[in-house]
Amino acid sequence: MRPRLAARSTRLVLAAAAVTALAATTACGPEDPTENGAATPTAASSPAEEGKGEAPAGDSATDGGSTSASGSKSTGGTGDKGESGTGDKSGYGQSCGTNDLDLSVTWEAQPISYYLITAKAKPGITCYLDINTPSVSFGSDADGVASPDGQGGEDPIKLSGSSVAYAGINVKTTEGEGGKQFENVIIATSEEDPDPAEVELPDAPTVEKPIVTNWSTKRNEVIPRII
Repeated sequence: MRPRLAARSTRLVLAAAAVTALAATTACGPEDPTENGAATPTAASSPAEEGKGEAPAGDSATDGGSTSASGSKSTGGTGDKGESGTGDKSGYGQSCGTNDLDLSVTWEAQPISYYLITAKAKPGITCYLDINTPSVSFGSDADGVASPDGQGGEDPIKLSGSSVAYAGINVKTTEGEGGKQFENVIIATSEEDPDPAEVELPDAPTVEKPIVTNWSTKRNEVIPRII
């Protein structure tokens, strides 16, 4: 019985040794993870390193401007408008427009029968009649346009306050009974004036081939004689 027990004991001791050796090998394992097929982990990048080399989005705002994709810089202003943005209106209204004036027409009997235009600047306005002859017409037909007769004339005439300019109209320069009657006359400081004035006449004269003098500050210079 002893020899069989001894052999069995020997086999148990050898089996126990093998199990112990196998456990030790599994517990220790290889130090390099690549030897058992595991991938080497990569180093995580920090937030500071991720933004390194890129300009912060708000940098361009520190100087009040913005940068376009092409690299050009905009200041964000309205641009240089020169004096037009300052509200400077020096030089405006120096030339009289018809709507700058108070106009009236009276009938004069001496030394001949004619109509006298009187022009004054409206309150608060100072302007110049820098076109020597007013534009005068009766109705819309070309036959009613008064021709300049060349009499009188001062260029330019300053109108302000109580200063006055005159012009004379001879409504009929033909003989006979021809012509048309009108109750109003159209007056403007120039043919291009967009706002001519329609002034009521003191009566309804017969008009045919009318003539008009130049502007003058002297009434005796604006008597529209036929030359």
